[in-house]
Amino acid sequence: MVSSLITLNNGIKIPLIGLGCWKIPNDVCASTVYEAIKIGYRLFDGACDYGNEKEVGQGIKKAIDEGVVKREDLTIVSKLWNNYHDPKNVKKALLKTLNDLNLSYLDVYYIHFPISFKFVPFEEKYPPGFYCGNENGDFEFENIPVLDTWRALENLVDQGLIKSLGISNFTGVLIEDLIKSACIKPALLQIEHHPYLVQQRLIEYCKVYNIKVVGYSSFGPQSFLELNVKKAVDSPSLFNHDTIIQISNKHRKLAGQILLRWATQRGVAIIPKSVKKERLIENLNTEEFNLTEEELNLISNLDQNLRFNDPWEWSTKPNPKMGIFI
Repeated sequence: MVSSLITLNNGIKIPLIGLGCWKIPNDVCASTVYEAIKIGYRLFDGACDYGNEKEVGQGIKKAIDEGVVKREDLTIVSKLWNNYHDPKNVKKALLKTLNDLNLSYLDVYYIHFPISFKFVPFEEKYPPGFYCGNENGDFEFENIPVLDTWRALENLVDQGLIKSLGISNFTGVLIEDLIKSACIKPALLQIEHHPYLVQQRLIEYCKVYNIKVVGYSSFGPQSFLELNVKKAVDSPSLFNHDTIIQISNKHRKLAGQILLRWATQRGVAIIPKSVKKERLIENLNTEEFNLTEEELNLISNLDQNLRFNDPWEWSTKPNPKMGIFI
């Protein structure tokens, strides 16, 4: 079984369904990626910040070495973290990611957040996470326009190190500003997307520029419980929501499959994470059935504009510069 493909605005085709590598533990990451490739996954969504790119690379290498798949059949994704936005550090960050993955190029490279932290050398801490080089834990910022970072990324496309560029956690106004000056238009926008955060207007906006939307955290609060995010802990599980249960019973599918199919039928690509073989198979099989228009609307009506991944809440001392979703 394999995912259907979507065509980006640069003509490149990528899978509609991939495996998200966020929070996959290091000790099982390589085996999970390898098993996922054997099952049929062809897109792997990673990031420097996830701290497991070496293991992702090991799983890919094993599958390629054994002839399970060819490199050109895979879509490997990573993201530029906040500490590396300065143009002089962009290529360094990419080469570090490529070295960890043991690859010569990336299929997609996103700007992870439109936030520029102070640069932290790799030898000091990698990945740096929220660390900005000080002991008090405060965020420190660099005054780097997004367009400057984008120009550096465009150069890396020209050098053959990246095939497609994407943006993540960007709002419409930021995208509009970037598009007006960019030589290479963003091919993808990755956003938090689930029935509690439908983001319909942003999705419609992206259609104007033929920017494909990829949704992360498709299961809503479930994705953030282990991080003890208060809003997630306080929110009802979508898996147990009456609307989702009724629809899943009708189709004889799992609640998670209903949530994933709701996204893909709305034209949103998905990257659900799992380390269990049966879940990997179930997630990849979500194109085998269709929800009715009424069911899609019932799920969309659960929208609360409830965001769980909000930089404003990354610290107990909110900094106005983190208010990217204001």
